[in-house]
Amino acid sequence: MSTPAEYYRSLPPVSKIYGVTCLMTSAAYYLNLYNEENIALFYGLVFKRLQVWRLITNFFFLGPFSFPFAFRLIMIARYGVSLERGTFDKRTADYAWMLIFGALSLLVMAVVPYLWSPFMGISLVFMIVYVWSREFPNALINIYGLVSLKGFYLPWAFLALDLIFGNPLKPDILGMVAGHLYYFLTVLHPLAGGKFKLSTPFLVHKIVAYWGEGTQINAPVQSNPSAGIIFRGRSHRLGGTQTTTTSNVLTMKRGRKRKKRKQPL
Repeated sequence: MSTPAEYYRSLPPVSKIYGVTCLMTSAAYYLNLYNEENIALFYGLVFKRLQVWRLITNFFFLGPFSFPFAFRLIMIARYGVSLERGTFDKRTADYAWMLIFGALSLLVMAVVPYLWSPFMGISLVFMIVYVWSREFPNALINIYGLVSLKGFYLPWAFLALDLIFGNPLKPDILGMVAGHLYYFLTVLHPLAGGKFKLSTPFLVHKIVAYWGEGTQINAPVQSNPSAGIIFRGRSHRLGGTQTTTTSNVLTMKRGRKRKKRKQPL
C-alpha cells in the first residue's frame, strides 16, 4: 500500500496542481488569512479597478471545509486524474487547454447576471466530470454502495445528489454546458465532418513544454533543455539536427571539389 507522499508524487501534474491549489485556498480561508470577497468574481471590480486576478482566483475556491468541499476534491482526484491518465495520457497541454477553455466559457456565461456566480470552481469541477462521462460512457460506477450506473449518467446522478442535499444546481448545470461545448467542438463536430476543430493553442504547448512536467505527443515545440522531462514527438530523434548539419557540410565540400575539377586549365 502506497504512502500519502507516494500517492501525491504519482498524480498527474495538472490535476495535482489544481487540486492542491483548491485545498490550500480553502485552508488559508479556514485560517482567516484572507477574505473570500477579495478573490470572488466581480466584473465591476475587474474593469473599474483592474482587479484582474479575480478572473482566475474564483476558480480555486470550492467553499469552506465541509462535506461538499471534500466531495468536490474527491471528484478532482477520482475523475480528473482518471481523465488525465486515460484520454489525455501523454497530452498534458491538451488537458490544460481543456480546463482553460472551460474557465473561459464559464467567464463568458457569468456575464449574464442570472448565470453569474462569485466562485465558479464547482462548475469547472463538474465540467471535468461531464467530459469524463462522455469519454468513459460504459464504465460502471457505484455510488455509496447503493446505486450502480454507467459513466454516461454520472453527471446526472451528481446533479440529483446535490438536489437531495439542498446544494445549488446552477453551478452543476453551467459545468455541464461548458463540458458539452468542449466535447462538441473537439470530438462530435469533427466526427460529423465539420471543418472547424478546437485545437490546443501553440502558446499552451509552449508553456507546458517550458514547464517540463508531464509528457506530450506530437507537441509543436520542444521542451526546455533545463527541464527534467523531455517532450518528444513521434518523429523526434536525439542528435537529429546535428547529423543533418554534418551531412550538409560534407555535401557542400564535395560540390566545391567537383567545381574545381571542372574548371579549364
